[in-house]
Amino acid sequence: MIREPETLQMLVDTVRQFVSETLIPRENEVAETDAIPVDIIQQMKEFGFFGLTIPEQYGGLGLTMEEEVNVVFELGRTSPAFRSHIGTNNGIGSIGILIDGTEAQKDSYLPRLASGELLSSFCLTEPDAGSDAASLKTTAIRDGDDYVLNGTKRFITNAPLASVFTVMARTSTDIKGASGISAFVVERGTAGLSFGKPDHKMGQKGALTCDVILDNVRVPAGQLIGGVEGVGFKTAMKVLDKGRLHIAALSVGASERMLADALAYALERKQFGKPIADFQLIQAMLADSKAEIYAAKCMVLDAARKRDEGLNVSTEASCAKMFATEMCGRVADRCVQIHGGAGYVSEYAIERFYRDVRLFRIYEGTTQIQQIVIARNMIREAMR
Repeated sequence: MIREPETLQMLVDTVRQFVSETLIPRENEVAETDAIPVDIIQQMKEFGFFGLTIPEQYGGLGLTMEEEVNVVFELGRTSPAFRSHIGTNNGIGSIGILIDGTEAQKDSYLPRLASGELLSSFCLTEPDAGSDAASLKTTAIRDGDDYVLNGTKRFITNAPLASVFTVMARTSTDIKGASGISAFVVERGTAGLSFGKPDHKMGQKGALTCDVILDNVRVPAGQLIGGVEGVGFKTAMKVLDKGRLHIAALSVGASERMLADALAYALERKQFGKPIADFQLIQAMLADSKAEIYAAKCMVLDAARKRDEGLNVSTEASCAKMFATEMCGRVADRCVQIHGGAGYVSEYAIERFYRDVRLFRIYEGTTQIQQIVIARNMIREAMR
């Protein structure tokens, strides 16, 4: 549901230029320092990247799902750390407030999230609650006009830097599963809120994660999103299809970058007196990658359009996320192979991308969770 094609094209062109001329040249710096340069963050604020999906009334750009994935195709062509830094403000870090928040909560937080003044984190995963998120143990006990939160959250994106945290906690120990879970906005600096040491990950340097520890964290009842208990987890589930399409689009963009690098290398690298791109077995890997990227891109766009039309795209989003992320892993593997020994050293970007994209098949629901979602939806539909 692209509203103004010309305006969107201008935005996409701007993002493409910014990625090519500013972000790609700084990738090695991010990998070496494990941080996004301050001047890059400032430029992303000026471009409005922190508010891509936040409605215009709160200072964002209010992109539709189809518009969003077109932008993410471009952002995917560079280190995932850049996209990760702005991703929570445009997704799980703001959507709960947008969908279910009170007017006061929206007015207080959304404009500052859209501008990048605040950086957000989404705290759902725990040491014993990952794919089975409804089993989370963090509690929020009502005490007068406050709630007291206790628990530990794990692998929380942007937590070392974030200003505000959307925390999922169990407000009712009597109600099992999702219905007893509520969402709270917890601000950095609140007494009892602390952080574990930053995680040392396989890849995605610059995309910082750590544990978030809540030890008798007291927050006013007004920080309960929507002012109603028991809707927090349901809010998270409402936006899963959006997040999954976002990661699927990111996988397409990363795959296009890896394939472009591999093709350029194959045209330059010579063996047996000619470029290796002339060899049919290299051509087969290039062709397979191109076809799979095209298929994934079509899936993402189709599902995005259906979501913009108001249709339930739970199945389509899971299909796109599963296929695109698995495809991305296959493309990464082929592109390392095309580079040969050069693909195993850090002089070439493919070595870093090979590690970076492995995470795509895990977060926003693992491939195995997508398979379960798809199959259950099929069975449910067949039994109607």
